[in-house]
Amino acid sequence: MVDKISSWKFAEDFVEESEVLRAARGRAEELGIECITPSVGAHLALIASALGAKAIVEAGTGTGVSGLWLLSGSSNAVLATIDTETETQAAAKRAFSDAKLAPNRTRVITGKALDVMSNMADAAYDLVFLDADRESLEAQLHEASRLLRPGGVVAIAHALWRDRVPDPAMRDDATSIYRDVLRFFSSQDDFVSVLSPVGDGLLLASKRAL
Repeated sequence: MVDKISSWKFAEDFVEESEVLRAARGRAEELGIECITPSVGAHLALIASALGAKAIVEAGTGTGVSGLWLLSGSSNAVLATIDTETETQAAAKRAFSDAKLAPNRTRVITGKALDVMSNMADAAYDLVFLDADRESLEAQLHEASRLLRPGGVVAIAHALWRDRVPDPAMRDDATSIYRDVLRFFSSQDDFVSVLSPVGDGLLLASKRAL
């Protein structure tokens, strides 16, 4: 039997982060914020690169770890990143500055993800990354679908939620929310989706071109 845990750890350790990313991750630990893992970050960067992404939405700024990964994948991308916590957003701005990103490449927006996304333009974004406000996640998915251009991708962190999602005996609220998200995409003919075990689970769904 293959040791899946060892393989998972190998894949996580395969990714080497920059000094700026490690510093941003350290600030997150100080503030008690859980970041995406390096492997999840690398997946996001690859998707941004493959899409040639120019416009990205991120729900959940944190200290800038995921934002740095997203922007590293496409030198032409502009990131609109949303969070309710101004303290963590200040840390993210520091990370973006440390990375020497041009100021016009990031828009740091304070507010609830669903409220902000509902005011964004239709079919104007290449990539939407959801990692905030879990209670409104299903509603965020409908907004993400509206925001994405054909061929765009929505990425959802924590899709396996502490490895609880596969276990039918686990029925807490958080686990149920992620199960509902998986069911949402299994019933959507206008998306091509895949569930990856990297990090805490990463769900990827590409909006079919018309």
